[in-house]
Amino acid sequence: MAEPEHLSQVGEKRGCPEEEGKDTPSKKPKVEKDHKNGDPPVKVDEEEEGPDGEAVDGEEEGETFADMMKHGLTELDVGILRYISDHEGFSGILKERYSDFVVHEINKQGKIVHLDDLSVPPEAEEAPEPEPKPEDCDVLTEEQKKKLGELQLFKNKEDEVPIEVVEDTKEKRTLLHKAIKSQFPGIETKTEEKEGRKFIVAYHAAGKKALAAPRKHFWPKNRGSFCHFVLYKENKDTMDAINVLSKFLRLRPNMFSYMGTKDKRAVTVQEIAVLKITAERLSHLNKCLMNLKLGNFCYKNHPLKLGELQGNHFTIVIRNISGTDEQVEQAMTSIKATGFINYYGMQRFGTTAVPTQQVGKAILRNDWKEVVDLILKPRPGAEKEFLVRCREEWAKSQDPEAALKKLPNKRCVEGQLLRGLSMYGKKNIVTAFGMLPRNNRLMYVHSYQSVVWNTMVSRRIDAFGLKAVEGDLVIKGTTAHVLSAEEAETTSIHDTVMPLPGFDVIYPTHHVGKGYRELLTADGLDIDNMRHKVKDYSLAGAYRRVIIRPTDVSWEVIQYDDPRISLVHSDFEKLENKPAPVYNKEGKHRALRMEFSLPPSTYATMAIREVLKVDTSIKKQTQLNTTWFN
Repeated sequence: MAEPEHLSQVGEKRGCPEEEGKDTPSKKPKVEKDHKNGDPPVKVDEEEEGPDGEAVDGEEEGETFADMMKHGLTELDVGILRYISDHEGFSGILKERYSDFVVHEINKQGKIVHLDDLSVPPEAEEAPEPEPKPEDCDVLTEEQKKKLGELQLFKNKEDEVPIEVVEDTKEKRTLLHKAIKSQFPGIETKTEEKEGRKFIVAYHAAGKKALAAPRKHFWPKNRGSFCHFVLYKENKDTMDAINVLSKFLRLRPNMFSYMGTKDKRAVTVQEIAVLKITAERLSHLNKCLMNLKLGNFCYKNHPLKLGELQGNHFTIVIRNISGTDEQVEQAMTSIKATGFINYYGMQRFGTTAVPTQQVGKAILRNDWKEVVDLILKPRPGAEKEFLVRCREEWAKSQDPEAALKKLPNKRCVEGQLLRGLSMYGKKNIVTAFGMLPRNNRLMYVHSYQSVVWNTMVSRRIDAFGLKAVEGDLVIKGTTAHVLSAEEAETTSIHDTVMPLPGFDVIYPTHHVGKGYRELLTADGLDIDNMRHKVKDYSLAGAYRRVIIRPTDVSWEVIQYDDPRISLVHSDFEKLENKPAPVYNKEGKHRALRMEFSLPPSTYATMAIREVLKVDTSIKKQTQLNTTWFN
């Protein structure tokens, strides 16, 4: 995969001195709303690394990466076994370039999100402050107002201003409290008694810390507290992009909110919200960052929430296709009419010889020694040299501090686990494992659930095909319902769901449903007891549609000569007035360019798999790429 594009450094440009100096401050069935929308990589750390310290998309040098992937997973390893269409498959290369995979979020209003405006919105005129009531003005003397004004601007030497209450009545004290707070925003008051005399004591709401973040105290009242903007990114995943923005703005990453994470190896466009940062300040970052652009700014009174989006719209180029025009037509017509099996894609399971679901199974079995062993033991396949040395040290000495010294980056999963083991000891593995961020830990158990779901849905398709049958499940209102034979006759396969195992779901009553118990028993788990000693790992379960039918489906076969050129006109290229790609009708290479929309928590690679009928694992795609480039 020796293309210059995906070996280039992505993310931030050093500098941006203007910024550097600034300081900061009722029960419903769980129909799954996975925030990893569209076709995202499983994010496991704040660095661009996967569960085993590898780059999430395996962006190593070609030879090393191909080597590593000899030991990677294939679709068969994670229960992805069946197709539902009868057209003949054909070969093609997925994500040969990251610009071949473009994702636009579909917001909760059903609108496709685009970056098409880099301007800063004009500042709304500040509504005039209401005139204070005469009695409010009368209760404060000019001298007191002067001291309070200095306190508000941190110009006085004292941290507070005491005002004696001469006529001590509740009404008089209330008037003083109100007058101070209304005339001096950011100031709080309390009542104190000293030597038999009562005082209203004024102090700054945030103390001296407010100096570090004065922006919070001078935010216009008529401006929404959250600046919403569109984030355009290339070859970087959502959390990595937010970490970069946080660093430049001197903010904690949790000041940002979003509706779903997006792929790393792609061009993606999504909405982000941030608390009390101006559009002007955000816009300034466009001068400082590479492969990230911010625009379409507006102020609102609410943040964004995971799962609020309606889905994602994909524009995907499959290069070097072998299929005839007729085969392509049959494949795309089928996906539009029937859809594809809603499998969890390969990104859910990691990229190396120790898949994430094995770790998840060990967690659910409460086998914590096995959890540590799986994450830290040496493994086959090429890895970064420092990880190899770290694993070797652990295998030799079982000394967490010695193994930790081999890691330059302590924030990878291995580093966080070793740091926990060195702090809490090898007899407190549960506590040590808790050093990993919660989402990273849950990724492992969710990965196990996903393999079970994939395996069982393959069995369901094998047994009954594309027809709803007695014993299948559908969602009715707010609960899961078992179909009778009569109901099955009038129910579409597109309405049937299958459960992810957990304590709060029911299972199909036909023989495939009973297979869940057999599968979990074989893995050493009790399906009747999915509550875990550690609450985080108690699995409630959820329901997931068996078949998904994409919407807004369109496609064309295009020809081109230069494999290095982009075949999709991105939002940023349009903003820069760059010309759209020109396809050469006589070009020596053929590609399939397709567009479609998917609901949240569905994987675009699984739609592509149904079209091509090829294994979408990185292992198999690497072999295709290696063959292509050689």
